Amino acid sequence: MALGTPPATDAVVTTPLGTRRTPLLNLLPVQGAVSWVRRGEGLVGWGEADRLEVSGPGALAEASAWWADRCARTDVTDPLGVPGSGPVVFASVAFDPAVGTSVFVVPEVVVGRRGGQTWVTTTGDAADRPVLETSGEEADTSIGQLAYADGALDPVTWCGAVARAVERIDAGELAKVVLARDLLVTADHPLDPRRLLLRLASRFPDCWTFAVDGLLGATPELLLRRTGRELSSRVLAGTAARGADAEDARLADALVHSAKDLAEHEYAVASLAQALRPFCATLDVPSSPQLLTLPNVRHLSTDVRGTQRRDSTAGLLDLVDAVHPTAAVCGTPTPAAARVIAELEGMDRGRYAGPVGWLDARGDGEFGLALRCAQLTGGDGGAQARLFAGCGIVAGSDPEAELVETKNKLAAFQAALED
Repeated sequence: MALGTPPATDAVVTTPLGTRRTPLLNLLPVQGAVSWVRRGEGLVGWGEADRLEVSGPGALAEASAWWADRCARTDVTDPLGVPGSGPVVFASVAFDPAVGTSVFVVPEVVVGRRGGQTWVTTTGDAADRPVLETSGEEADTSIGQLAYADGALDPVTWCGAVARAVERIDAGELAKVVLARDLLVTADHPLDPRRLLLRLASRFPDCWTFAVDGLLGATPELLLRRTGRELSSRVLAGTAARGADAEDARLADALVHSAKDLAEHEYAVASLAQALRPFCATLDVPSSPQLLTLPNVRHLSTDVRGTQRRDSTAGLLDLVDAVHPTAAVCGTPTPAAARVIAELEGMDRGRYAGPVGWLDARGDGEFGLALRCAQLTGGDGGAQARLFAGCGIVAGSDPEAELVETKNKLAAFQAALED
């Protein structure tokens, strides 16, 4: 150790577990669970070896420097060297990092799975603690009756906000704005986060099931993945409900040919590509979207892929800072949309619609957008939750139709509560 440098942090040890197939979410305890899982692979963790809460204009730059410093002072044993092995931090970033509080958690224990290979990473004396499986039945405890209440705006008032947003779009102030609403729920008994995560993962296997500091959900939208210098993103904008049989096919065809939804989607793709392009040597942006079909809704979806320039020193958090917020969760132009959100939405989004995911010591990681989610209040095991859903407002948006869209999106989390 060089003279005058801070001492090393606790040792971090990654141990391969072979092809162990215990479902990752079944390993989580009730308290302090963090998660990023899709189709049975990803990362889960628990315990806190370290934690950073940060806000202000340079929040993500401060977090990036904190993580780099911690990794530089960590004694690492990692025979795998794959994305997600070795030191890992889970993050849940405020929608507006300059104003809201972003949370970064370094778990004491992380269990990962990629390509069928499973491993456990421990920090400090956590190496002496066994990794125990929790049965789905143990997590599936009764929460009793549920009571719902309006959040910041009741449905009629929220529809009025949408109508005013459309008027401002028609006046030329902006092209698109994303307006969200919240719904409050209280249960008779504590909400076990494991129960919610297991149900979300089962119902939405193609989504990323996440949990960080009491914010949990299943997001279909990948903001940014970095593996070496390879970058990828899945942009979603434009939504239609599901139907039965022939009606389902009709709704899908209507979405693909909807001028309103295609315009909304194009704004989202263009805003991401514009923000990402300065960092990339190559950037592949498909000319038209595909359909992403989920159990409750369909989305227009575009997968963007790029290669980061070799002379670019930007880390993943720098890139996240550059691309967030996209038009998918804010609007176009971004400054005008942010003003309209502040004036009309009537609530503090907190970490809803902010980046959520993980980052390792090599700079690899994945961040989605915290959508289809809820904030458990009173900590893990609380009996209250705040649910969120939003939709893109463009010229021609109908307030009642947008309200129905938010109800369809809220239903994703409500199903996990009510089943």
